[in-house]
Amino acid sequence: MGEGFLPKWIEANGTQFAYLEAGEGPLVLCLHGFPDTAWSFRPLLSALAGAGFRAVAPFMRGYAPSAIPADGDYRPTVLARDVVALTDHFGARQACVVGHDWGAVAAYTAATLRPDRVTRVVAAAVPHPRRFLLRPTLAQLRRSRYMALFQLRGIAERRVAANRFAWLDGLIREWSPGWNCAEDDLAPIKADLADPARLRAALGYYRALPKDLFRPEAWQLLAHPLPVPARVIYGEDDGCIGAEMFHGMEHLFGAGLDLCPMEGVGHFMHCEHPAEFNRRVVEFLRV
Repeated sequence: MGEGFLPKWIEANGTQFAYLEAGEGPLVLCLHGFPDTAWSFRPLLSALAGAGFRAVAPFMRGYAPSAIPADGDYRPTVLARDVVALTDHFGARQACVVGHDWGAVAAYTAATLRPDRVTRVVAAAVPHPRRFLLRPTLAQLRRSRYMALFQLRGIAERRVAANRFAWLDGLIREWSPGWNCAEDDLAPIKADLADPARLRAALGYYRALPKDLFRPEAWQLLAHPLPVPARVIYGEDDGCIGAEMFHGMEHLFGAGLDLCPMEGVGHFMHCEHPAEFNRRVVEFLRV
């Protein structure tokens, strides 16, 4: 599975994190989402290392082999504090942050709350949270119905894990209809979610979101434009978050938005066309 990468472990923000690492130079944190793990970022880590960066992909809190946090807290503001704590651990004053799916939410939140610690953001497959949460289209509300399912404790766990994750297979096909993924591509995430505690942790990200919206820090994220330069990459065939959701949000990026569509790919663009995705990431971070 490692193909030259072996996990290492550190303590950050009160949680033990496993991570993959490559290269030397300015720090780039690569944050995965759902349903995914840090293993899918191996091609990106290699590309960033080749471009002169120190690239680190943590397994997000709750995802094996990182620890399940004792407090079960997966709010975006906590994910942002993870970003700062990881940056501290690696001895960097600042970091670039590349995030896919929930990793993008963490990147947006960290850059908004601590722009002194984040220099650039590459957000993949997720628009600015204000656009997603406050101005969803009707089509997007239909696409996001899985988020309502995930609020149902016990029911969601059974649905996701049933028949060897048949529901999850269907979700991935819906989100990335052109991705002819092999079972090996999905093996790490299925192995992780096969542990009921890990599955609850992954769903905990979705369950923490409604509560976080009532906290002042979360409204700071929604109210203020992103204060650092950002490239937002999205797949034009994404079945999770539609292409229309990425338009009309320039005012939410105070330091500039570089909107970067990828034709013929869906939600998991870093897995579907890794070479092209990696090129777009490196190109933006090298400036």
